[in-house]
Formats: sequence, structure tokens, C-alpha cells
Amino acid sequence: MSEIRKTDYELIESYRRGCLSDFELLVSRYQEQVYNYVYSMVKDRQLSDDIFQDTFVKIIRTIKAGFYKDEGKFIQFAMRIAHNLVIDHFRKENRIPVVESSCEDYNYIDNAPITDPSVEQGMIVEQIHSDLRKMIEKLPVEQKEVLRMRIYDDLSFKEIADITNVSINTALGRMRYALINLRKMAEVNKMSLSY
Repeated sequence: MSEIRKTDYELIESYRRGCLSDFELLVSRYQEQVYNYVYSMVKDRQLSDDIFQDTFVKIIRTIKAGFYKDEGKFIQFAMRIAHNLVIDHFRKENRIPVVESSCEDYNYIDNAPITDPSVEQGMIVEQIHSDLRKMIEKLPVEQKEVLRMRIYDDLSFKEIADITNVSINTALGRMRYALINLRKMAEVNKMSLSY
């Protein structure tokens, strides 16, 4: 059987029997998705690397201890561990992450005269995106997380519920409250989210 065609379960079982290369194949299969999720939450490359590595160390320990139960959902298992490590980090830091961008320091009005309507429209869209990012960062961690998983990672609410270890209704509720809170923030700050 070709190694590329092995299922997650087959790779895990092979790793349990001592084949390290099969675990490396499993990691390579999901590393981008797990890393992108972690980075989307912490916004720091070095910290993302550390949490990513801790995620797979914990996965190895769980598999070696015989506690991993394959239900055909290895990625949800890996994402749940990554999620828990991110939450643990924020609890230790007792803070909510803030997105910083060097682009915000650049004064577009002084440096880019508006002569073309498409340039103006692009600037408006960029400002809307910037305002939206700032508002998303002000959401409670649970709401922000569901919003990111749904919109940026394109996960279903069932997958989000599995990863965050909550019911589908709770995941849906968090998304609903995130959207309500974003609308309220936009109203309070008199921000327009359309052009």
C-alpha cells in the first residue's frame, strides 16, 4: 500500500508499532491547517511555533499512552489540543491578543492622492477591513475563535463544536453573539461596514 494513500488510522497504528516516518507523514498532512489556526489566534510566529510543537508533543504522548481513540477525526483531535494550548497561553498571560499592523502608521491621504475612483474605493475597503479586524480583536476569546474558524478556516459548526469541545448549539450561539457584538461596536463607533 502506498504511504500517501494510508488513512490517518493506519498511519497512527503504524507509528504505534514504531514507524516514525508514518507519524511524520501524518504531521505533514495537517501541519499547515494546525499551524495556521494557532497563528490566527496568537499572531506571533515564535509563539505559534512553540504551541504547534507542543501540540504534536501532546499528540505523541497521547498516542504512546494508548489514550487516543480513533473515530476517523484525527484533525479534530489535533485542533482541539492546539485550541486548548492557545487558551492555556491566554489564561497564563491573562490577556486578549491585539492585532498590530505597520500599515496603520502609513498615512494614505498624504501619500496617495485620490485621482481614480477605484483607488478611493480600494482605500475605503481597506479601512473597512482594518476597522473590522480591530473590532474582532475586542470580542471575547470564544466568540473570536468561532468566528475565525468559521470564516477563515471554513470549518463547519460541527467541526468547530468538536474542536472546541462544546455542543453545536453553543458554537452557533457564540457565532451569533460575535455578529451581534460586531454590529453593536460598529453602531457605537459610528463605523460603516459597507461602501
